[in-house]
Amino acid sequence: MNVVTRFAPSPTGFLHIGGARTALFNWLFARHHGGSYLLRIEDTDRARSTAAAIDAIHDGLSWLGLEGDAPAVSQSAQAARHAEVAMQLVEAGAAYRCFLSDDELDAIRESARSKGKPVRSPWRDRGDHPAAPFTVRMKMPDDGAMTIEDAVQGTVTVQHQQLDDMVILRADGSPTYMLAVVVDDHDMGVTHVIRGDDHLNNAFRQAMVYRGMGWDVPVFAHIPLIHGADGAKLSKRHGALGVDAYREMGFLPDAMVNYLLRLGWSHGDDEIISRADAVSWFSLDRVGKSPARFDMDKLADINSHYLRAMDDTALWEMVSGLAAPTSPQARERVIRLMPLLKERAKTHHDIAAAIGFLVHDGAPEMKEDAAGILDESAHAHLGKLVGALPAGPWDAGGLQDFLKTWLSENSLKMKDVGLPLRAALTGTRQSPSIVDVMAALGPDEAVSRIRKTCKI
Repeated sequence: MNVVTRFAPSPTGFLHIGGARTALFNWLFARHHGGSYLLRIEDTDRARSTAAAIDAIHDGLSWLGLEGDAPAVSQSAQAARHAEVAMQLVEAGAAYRCFLSDDELDAIRESARSKGKPVRSPWRDRGDHPAAPFTVRMKMPDDGAMTIEDAVQGTVTVQHQQLDDMVILRADGSPTYMLAVVVDDHDMGVTHVIRGDDHLNNAFRQAMVYRGMGWDVPVFAHIPLIHGADGAKLSKRHGALGVDAYREMGFLPDAMVNYLLRLGWSHGDDEIISRADAVSWFSLDRVGKSPARFDMDKLADINSHYLRAMDDTALWEMVSGLAAPTSPQARERVIRLMPLLKERAKTHHDIAAAIGFLVHDGAPEMKEDAAGILDESAHAHLGKLVGALPAGPWDAGGLQDFLKTWLSENSLKMKDVGLPLRAALTGTRQSPSIVDVMAALGPDEAVSRIRKTCKI
């Protein structure tokens, strides 16, 4: 089988986490089988669909590396084709014209619900059609049951008595979702429909359209939805934001893909999974049946892994957009210290927030909790140290050896000069190892900062 999957978002808002994971699973399944992964924009709700939302969806998919293998199909552009199929279903006896008024339909629906029966229109078997507007309804079976072998949920059966004669074409000639999605999937050659399990009930109704047209029914795979860490339905307070929001927060696309992959899919105890391994290992039988739980802290942990793996210069290019250097020397200082800065960060925003003392030349801006460290005793110790510091170039190992000897010769301990030195050089109480900071600053900048800060 030439596998074809599709991701079909509605452009009524941003590309959310659940949608991004659905796109990823479709992309991975297609790649694993050497097939095609297609995109369809389901924009039949013209009132709510916007060009901005369509652009945001494409932008989010592009950032994640989940672009389609062909230009996206617009569902609204296929309206004539949808209507054509609806009438073919009528001619085949699988659907019928319904002339019920709204009031008549309400009465039939209320009666059917009170008796626990499906909605059946009296027009399903009539041929005396008036010259009036009509809807087209599917003619659902009255008896028996339908079974779907879902690739994730397993065997699922629904009694036909639970299925209303659903409308597939409105009185204005526009198709309903139930018709449009089937026609589009068939025309696009989709073999596997991988989507959220909130569509599971729709599969039985859509299967009737496939069968009415004599088309092959695709393999359905309904994946559980994503919940918050507390088990409740995912909402904005849990992190149900647009993909663009996570990019703005500093998360990397590879980290997002890795995290989304592990939301409901597993491969043993593996947590960090490359795209190549994901393509090689992905299968629908590893998708769980229970809702996955979104955990922002876990996402941050995975992001920190990918952050540490980045090239230092490439990472600086990301950081520099948030913390521009004042000189070429400042840029080199940050890159030199980047291996240590990465170890302490969850996102590149954390790095940008921690390098104020590196991107600016001269005396650092002094934090309030650091200023008190530089008392008279600290000034005296740093005054001695400045006069004894070796000439450059500096490296952390050499500075470590120098300080050890110097402290011993002056009957001092590292606690006597460590914090004052950090305050004088960085303006803070916390930073990477002070000898690494000194090596990154270099002798001229380090000495200049100590003298200016301590007024030596």
